[in-house]
Amino acid sequence: MLYSIKIATRYLTATRGQSLLLVLGVAVGVYVFVFMSALIGGLAVLLIDRTVGSIAHVIVEPADRNPALLEEAPGTLLAVLKSSQQRPTLQSAEAYLPILETAPHVSVVVGKLLGNGFMVKGEAVAPVQITGLDSKDISAIADIDASLVAGSSELMLGTAVIGSGLAESLGIGIGQSLVIRSERDVEQSITIGGIFQLGLAAVDDAAVYLNIRAARVLLDLPEGLSRYEIKLDDLQQARIVADDLRARTGLKATAWQDQNAQLLEGLTAQARSGDLIKGFALVTIIIGVASALLLSTYRRQSEIGIMRAMGASRGFVVTVFVIQGALVGLAGGLLGAGLGYLSLLPFPPPELTSGGGLPVDYRQGAYGAAIALTLAGAIAAALWPAYAASRIDPVKAIGP
Repeated sequence: MLYSIKIATRYLTATRGQSLLLVLGVAVGVYVFVFMSALIGGLAVLLIDRTVGSIAHVIVEPADRNPALLEEAPGTLLAVLKSSQQRPTLQSAEAYLPILETAPHVSVVVGKLLGNGFMVKGEAVAPVQITGLDSKDISAIADIDASLVAGSSELMLGTAVIGSGLAESLGIGIGQSLVIRSERDVEQSITIGGIFQLGLAAVDDAAVYLNIRAARVLLDLPEGLSRYEIKLDDLQQARIVADDLRARTGLKATAWQDQNAQLLEGLTAQARSGDLIKGFALVTIIIGVASALLLSTYRRQSEIGIMRAMGASRGFVVTVFVIQGALVGLAGGLLGAGLGYLSLLPFPPPELTSGGGLPVDYRQGAYGAAIALTLAGAIAAALWPAYAASRIDPVKAIGP
């Protein structure tokens, strides 16, 4: 084996210019592989952060109450409908809180009251989504504090924090008073204490945050909660946590993946596109190594013939060319991965990327995979030239 390595190294160093170009070509392919891995992975992180960063990872609600089917009478067709008069409410919600807070991966649990209504300012009327919660929890799920454009996020009795789109549609600002009417036909006079802009139209155009005590009166819910919203330390564990909470509490637990199926489909398609591009880069590496080693085979027919005439086996010749391919693949892989890491390092993490920035995540460069696949591809590319070299007839190779 040591003698095979010595001969393979000699072949590569004998034509240093060609070997250097071959290694650089492999390095470029590896660099493309690393860059695409970082770009695709960073884009996925950015999309998830922008989408999931402002919503709950798991939502815990009352279980669906399906009415019992009545006994069918002969000659009649029964249709059983759910009641639209009863609002699903978590009664004795405090009893579930210890179970939720101690579940694996749970970092934040927020209880909320939810309802619909209208905001009225003079002749202007806008439909709104009312959320009642403790003032300390207003930024626990969506970061309202960081998204404030005016005022304060503190929820006192008689004040509200609303989205910027809603404020613009009603033409109101900080300190102005207006009337809010709930779906239960209860009215309150409130003062705008803060205006935020999350960048999500569904929230900015309709969200109204109230102190939970004011929301109880407005929504006519003197006790209980509409649901618990949970943030996890690892959002990819959402479905596992939801299944666990569903089994332990008997409540309905929904993971964010089940509410964002289109986002997951887009990320899957994006990942497949990235894999295709990285596959093309790997194919380019294989073709380059194979063609260079084939050329070396034809140029060194006489040397190979002499080795074969002196007793070198076909396996020895195959080993020499496979080692050449491995050395080229390893050198190019290390060079390309190193250059990729150094060039990607200055990019900020996707979570900190500003609007219009390139969401490249150096942490997802797949450097080890790039080197390993390149090494395997280079060895595979060397097999054809190696086999061709081992089939050279020594008599023809060294003959006149």
